[in-house]
Amino acid sequence: GEESEDEELQLEEFPMLKTLDPKDWKNQDHYAVLGLGHVRYKATQRQIKAAHKAMVLKHHPDKRKAAGEPIKEGDNDYFTCITKAYEMLSDPVKRRAFNSVDPTFDNSVPSKSEAKDNFFEVFSPVFERNSRWSNKKNVPKLGDMNSSFEDVDAFYSFWYNFDSWREFSYLDEEEKEKAECRDERRWIEKQNKATRAQRKKEEMNRIRTLVDNAYSCDPRIKKFKEEEKAKKEAEKKAKAEAKRKEQEAKEKQRQAELEAARLAKEKEEEEVRQQALLAKKEKDIQKKAIKKERQKLRNSCKTWNHFSDSEAERVKMMEEVEKLCDRLELASLQCLNETLTSSTKEAGKAALEKQIEEVNEQIRKEKEEAEARMRQASKNAEKSTGGGGNSSKNWSEDDLQLLIKAVNLFPAGTNSRWEVIANYMNIHSSSGVKRTAKDVISKAKSLQKLDPHQKDDINRKAFDKFKKEHGVVPQADNATPSERFEGPGTDFTPWTTEEQKLLEQALKTYPVNTPERWEKIAEAVPGRTKKDCMKRY
Repeated sequence: GEESEDEELQLEEFPMLKTLDPKDWKNQDHYAVLGLGHVRYKATQRQIKAAHKAMVLKHHPDKRKAAGEPIKEGDNDYFTCITKAYEMLSDPVKRRAFNSVDPTFDNSVPSKSEAKDNFFEVFSPVFERNSRWSNKKNVPKLGDMNSSFEDVDAFYSFWYNFDSWREFSYLDEEEKEKAECRDERRWIEKQNKATRAQRKKEEMNRIRTLVDNAYSCDPRIKKFKEEEKAKKEAEKKAKAEAKRKEQEAKEKQRQAELEAARLAKEKEEEEVRQQALLAKKEKDIQKKAIKKERQKLRNSCKTWNHFSDSEAERVKMMEEVEKLCDRLELASLQCLNETLTSSTKEAGKAALEKQIEEVNEQIRKEKEEAEARMRQASKNAEKSTGGGGNSSKNWSEDDLQLLIKAVNLFPAGTNSRWEVIANYMNIHSSSGVKRTAKDVISKAKSLQKLDPHQKDDINRKAFDKFKKEHGVVPQADNATPSERFEGPGTDFTPWTTEEQKLLEQALKTYPVNTPERWEKIAEAVPGRTKKDCMKRY
């Protein structure tokens, strides 16, 4: 195949060949110099060799000199350009570097507006010519409007992850071979490496811009997005419909369960109602039977003149009979009536008296049990109000009044309140009895349980004692209102409402156990000293 290509190869004469400057060989088109400008990067090594051979036979200085053409000396002749072109294209590495910067390659990227109406005509040739830079073979095509989603997705995935072999070493401004020392060579290599990386980055940005523009203008992407949106809407609608049906089924099931529960409840209520009616009927029947038996007992006793000839005994017997009517059950009444009906007067009287004795004995036992319960309750009440170790008899009226005063003096919230109250009573009590916190708590609780009359009695006795000790008590009507006098030489300023609120808040903020409490309280009330705050408190 290559031999046939060589035979068919037609070289294009480069009209500017003789005008080329051998010193500027790097900026020449090597393919055009060898007459391969129409084949370029597709030319084979055999074609390049054949083209070079043909150019040598035609343009060699010896040939031209023999033909009488003037020849420039040394490397100044244009034949040097042919030699350099062959040198670059025969070496695969150097040829690849030159191909990367092919001056005839179109690096332009179509804009979005250019491909608005003819997307495939604009972008297909661009992707086709840029596919030559791919390291991977079988580069996917752009396709057409009928391409499947998988093909389109594979195309854009390939180009968004494009692996390019294009490099820019040919454009190096400095050649490290010309360096005079090793450090200069390193510096040149470092500069060239940075420049190549920058150009490589710009190349990848160009490819990315191309793919982005194509993706945003691709009508297939818009079609796929609309189809995906329609698919999601359909799935959403189907899901909503399925959810609605599920809710309807649940609601239907719930209504059925409620209806079943309602019917079951109605049935149960009906059964309860029937049982209640039946029980009521039985109770009514039993009431009528008891009433009948009681009347029968009264009539039987009346028939026998209540088994007595004296009026007093008959009245007493009538009372006992009524007691039997109230206390005996239906079976006992029936048994007693049967005995009275089927026996003689003496046997009936004996049976009746026996039954009366049993009922009276039962009443007596019940009464004794009730009295025992009352005695036990009374004992428990006395025990609960007795205060444990010291009984209420050990508390004199003075001690009770002192306890009430101490409870009011040390309110709830006081640290170790009941120990403080007990200590206060032990100091001020005249009875000499030492009280513990437990005794004080027990007595205080017992005082709380007293009825109002007992409390009034204690207060009245305390008032009488006060009158006896202090003589006549001044009447409230004749009393003069108390006045407040500050010490001499002080300029007293009345407390405002705002100062009062600040003082109360500071008292809550700094409790009794706070170090330097009054100094901190004075700081919280502007314009007031520690002494003012303490006097106000």
